[in-house]
Amino acid sequence: MHALANFVITGGEPLIFPDLDELVAAIDPNKFYIACDSNGWLLNDEKARHLKSIGVNKMQISLDSFYPEGHDEFRHKDDSYQRVMRAIDASVNAGLSVILQTVLTKHRADSQEFADLLKFAKSKGIGVYVTYAKPVGAWEGNSSCLITKEDADRVREFEKEYPVFTHMTPSYGLDLGCITVKRMVSVTRYGDIMPCPYIHVSLGNFFEEPLRKIIERGMRIKYFGNYNADCIIGEDEKFINLIGEKTYGKPLPVPYTEVFKEEDFM
Repeated sequence: MHALANFVITGGEPLIFPDLDELVAAIDPNKFYIACDSNGWLLNDEKARHLKSIGVNKMQISLDSFYPEGHDEFRHKDDSYQRVMRAIDASVNAGLSVILQTVLTKHRADSQEFADLLKFAKSKGIGVYVTYAKPVGAWEGNSSCLITKEDADRVREFEKEYPVFTHMTPSYGLDLGCITVKRMVSVTRYGDIMPCPYIHVSLGNFFEEPLRKIIERGMRIKYFGNYNADCIIGEDEKFINLIGEKTYGKPLPVPYTEVFKEEDFM
């Protein structure tokens, strides 16, 4: 299959969307590769087969700890871990590609729990997508959760042995560093285009102007157009402080005109 682009349906929890089937059809599985995020709670054999039948290609299932008590505590819901394990097997059995999504906080990369998670994924033949903790949402302003340089280096070492990757991992023969705007954008239900799901700044709205113009604008902002080896919203202290100052406590997403100045454009 040669897809024009990769769409990821996220949320919240997409499997409770009443119009999920219609959304997948509107994206058009014949043209685009479609992935779907899930916490796994509702993802049983029947649901997995249905998702495969309507054109979903991949399930991206969240696993917050490889240890049951850690995952359930994070989710504030007993049996969450067992539901994830069920979701993994159901998706594989239905012929869906599967990756596990997990958030890396400070020093977790050096923990036995994280190593055990990678060993499990390798034994299952599935990948692990690591998202670095960001000071947004429930962690707004929380710099104590952010990874260290040693954490990031540890993940890069793990990439040599395990099917683990981040959005900075070179792919398709390209080393783009942080792919914000360069290879991905996040689209809200109201048409706002954000640089990534964790940078709550609108570069424009595709109901008001062409997507191409919005992307070109984003690429002219030096934080996005220049090469960044690190995750700018997870590791770049200067950028994190800028975003925090301009977005915390405001209705989101904040228009780019309220965040970036003339000197921020190339």
